[in-house]
Amino acid sequence: MPRILLTGFDAFGGDTLNPSWLAVQALHGRRIGGHRVVAAQLPTVFDASLAELGRLLRTHKPALVLCVGQAGGRAALSLERVAINVNDARIADNAAAQPVDTPVVVVGPAAYFSTLPIKAMLLALQKQGIAVEVSQTAGTFVCNHVFYGLMHMLATRRGFKRTRGGFVHVPFLPGQGQPHMALEDVVRGLRVAVRTALATQRDITQGAGAIS
Repeated sequence: MPRILLTGFDAFGGDTLNPSWLAVQALHGRRIGGHRVVAAQLPTVFDASLAELGRLLRTHKPALVLCVGQAGGRAALSLERVAINVNDARIADNAAAQPVDTPVVVVGPAAYFSTLPIKAMLLALQKQGIAVEVSQTAGTFVCNHVFYGLMHMLATRRGFKRTRGGFVHVPFLPGQGQPHMALEDVVRGLRVAVRTALATQRDITQGAGAIS
């Protein structure tokens, strides 16, 4: 059975949990659209996160990859549009590294776009009553590092030209801070997003831009 790779992160920045990992872990082993979900945790560490992601890609050879991260302060599932080739850490990662103004990939392009149908995913999630938005930035911390690294690997490594990938940020869980989203809604939203991505080869045109 073809596989979907979902990744989440371990806790960071003083938190004791990370909703991205709890959500993807809840989907591990499930079947979505004729594919089996494999969930894996990435360390919130520059470089080490990409080494683990590369290992997971080689092991599972997924048809679709969705990396998930926590974005405290956001109120909705954020479907990330673009990953940029910049590390600029406001805080240290879990290995005490804090790179500033360094590239994710030295010889990589300035940016990559998600290859998932984010507008179709947006519409499907809206129809299910799940708070969702298209985001124009994944930040410059480990989430963007992983998003950019994923897209670079899919674009340049042999055997992954047809594998689609992208990134979704999820809000805090209740008890972590405001705004927040219940874990069951995050899990349901990820399931809808993955199912839509599998069923949609060509994205739709749907307004979801931002003025600022």
